[in-house]
Amino acid sequence: MRYRLLIVVICLAIMMIANGCSPQLFDNGHSLPSSNTLVLFESEPQTLDPAMSQEVSSHLYVTHIFAGLVSLDDDMQPVPELAHSWNVCPDSLTYTFHLRSDAAFHDGRTITAADLKYSWERACLPETGSPTASIYLNDIVGVTDMLKGRAGSLTGVEVLGDHTLRVTIKAPKTYFLAKLTYPVAYVVDKYNVDSSKDWWRKPNGSGPFRLKDWDTGKLLLLQRNDLYYGEKAKLDHVAFLLSGGVPMRLYENGEIDVTHVSLSNLDRVRDPASPFHAELNIFPEYSLIFIGFNTTKPPFDDIRMRQAFAKAVNKDRLADKLLMGTVKPAYGILPPGMPGWSQTQKYSYNLEAARSLVQQAGYGPESPMQAANLTAPGQGGWVGHWLTSIIWEWTSELGLQIGVRQLDSAAYFDRLDAELDEMFFFGWVADYPDPQNFLEVLFGTGSKNNVGGYSNPAVDALLTLASTETDIEVRMDLYRQAEILVMDEAACIPLWFNENHLLVKPYVKDYTLNPLGVPRLAQVSLVR
Repeated sequence: MRYRLLIVVICLAIMMIANGCSPQLFDNGHSLPSSNTLVLFESEPQTLDPAMSQEVSSHLYVTHIFAGLVSLDDDMQPVPELAHSWNVCPDSLTYTFHLRSDAAFHDGRTITAADLKYSWERACLPETGSPTASIYLNDIVGVTDMLKGRAGSLTGVEVLGDHTLRVTIKAPKTYFLAKLTYPVAYVVDKYNVDSSKDWWRKPNGSGPFRLKDWDTGKLLLLQRNDLYYGEKAKLDHVAFLLSGGVPMRLYENGEIDVTHVSLSNLDRVRDPASPFHAELNIFPEYSLIFIGFNTTKPPFDDIRMRQAFAKAVNKDRLADKLLMGTVKPAYGILPPGMPGWSQTQKYSYNLEAARSLVQQAGYGPESPMQAANLTAPGQGGWVGHWLTSIIWEWTSELGLQIGVRQLDSAAYFDRLDAELDEMFFFGWVADYPDPQNFLEVLFGTGSKNNVGGYSNPAVDALLTLASTETDIEVRMDLYRQAEILVMDEAACIPLWFNENHLLVKPYVKDYTLNPLGVPRLAQVSLVR
């Protein structure tokens, strides 16, 4: 999934919390019992439509309001959700899912196999405009035809009864079940969708929480779904403040229960003498932050220029000094812990080699490179000190003029494809723990998220072989070979792998982030 952009927004406070078990009062008229309500400060979702959700902010809410056939457990393996079991044919092309008879929408209507078929077909209709159906449902027979408007139904999805769904895929894919854990594969209620254009403002979901209230720009409130077929949430409510102040200050004042730690607060949080030190939790994340190249136009259609820029980035200094050790320097595409990850390092910092590559590419004092721009999120001209440092080195050490052109953060990923410059900032968080979700999705020829247009037939061939290989060791080796080629050709400059630094109040139990960066709020409890 595309990375959530971290933006500090300072607004007027919208709430005051009293001590003890008295209600929490909000200036918009809402009140919540403080005894069993988790209060968080988060970004507002762009959508609550599973077919349209594609970034972390929306996923946080969608994954708790809706559900799919399968989900990922704590070990990041697919486990039953709406389906209590499934069978796979010997050729690994046909899956037969057996749905739970007690699975229901929030309004109590039983979920059937027909609801799943409808949901997937809706996601594949051109008029729906799903940005993710072509990525996560594309293995299913008939998806391509529907996306291109050549068919009105999915031939690879058959309803065999109220609680039996048969799905046929185009080729055996060991990660097919994992892809079905993505929101675009979640079930939605047809009657809810047909009720209005903005139906998702009042969604009839099926997850462990229901949407109780949403006051745009102020508060989004989830309530436990007592009809949930699985283990019921331990919390009565989860309140998300969508504005209202500086998160760290709210946390210090006891107004929110969890907060991310900013760089400006890191030193005092790390201080063993600090009262916050014992409340610090660090959660590694399957993510990659990188600078991409537009490989379809000069100067970065030349592999030597991409290699030169990559060699002129001091990643250790970036991670350890400028970002104060809150991230891990990235020397490859796959993050630590991800299947297929290796410690092979590429493009260590080497200014002399970088200068030589620039000269080999034909640039120098008598033939200077035209100024290039890097597309980045933001507004007002403010650029992070880490990016300033990288650009300064490119300019001062390589003699190359680089500018930054900002796109509005809220619409950055929506506008990036159409307004791409010579370079761009990008971040990716895994949707499922498989190398395919990084290497093929980000660097496969023609992939929707291959923003820079990188293309290498040798890489594509390896990715194609790996996608259908059933021997895990052989498969991982194929992905490692593909990663080496991507790095050799400097398709991007990996910068760092993220780690989430959170403060969690002592009375908040079992609040964790999985490697995909998503909390499991249903397992959280408050013990005061």
